[in-house]
Amino acid sequence: MMRPSNQNLEVYLHRNPIDFRKGINGLAVLVEQALELNPFSEQLFVFCNRRRDRIKILYWETNGFCLWQKRLEQDRFHWPRTRQEPVVTLSIQQLNWLLDGYDITQLKPHAKRTFSTVL
Repeated sequence: MMRPSNQNLEVYLHRNPIDFRKGINGLAVLVEQALELNPFSEQLFVFCNRRRDRIKILYWETNGFCLWQKRLEQDRFHWPRTRQEPVVTLSIQQLNWLLDGYDITQLKPHAKRTFSTVL
C-alpha cells in the first residue's frame, strides 16, 4: 500500500474538479498557475474528477515528479465544497481519511466493498 506517512508534508487539495486526462505536466502547470504554488516543493497536490470517483496526487520527489491515482468502484469521494478558496489545506491524517472514504467534515466513512473479479 502506498500512502503518505510523513506528518510534516503539506497537502493542498484543488477544490474544483479537473479534466482527468491531464498527466504530470498538465497538473504541474495547474499547480503553478491556478494554485499559485511551487510544484517542485515537497508538498502533495490532490485533484479530483467531476464524478468524484477518482483522485490524483502529484508530488516532487528529489529528482522527478510522482503521480498517484485511486479509483473508487462504487462510491464517491466526499470532496470539501463549502470553502470558497480554490485550494484547501489538509493534514496528512485528513488526506488519509479522505482516501479511506471519510467525509472529513463529518468523519463518516464509505461502506467496505469486496469484489471477487474485475470482469
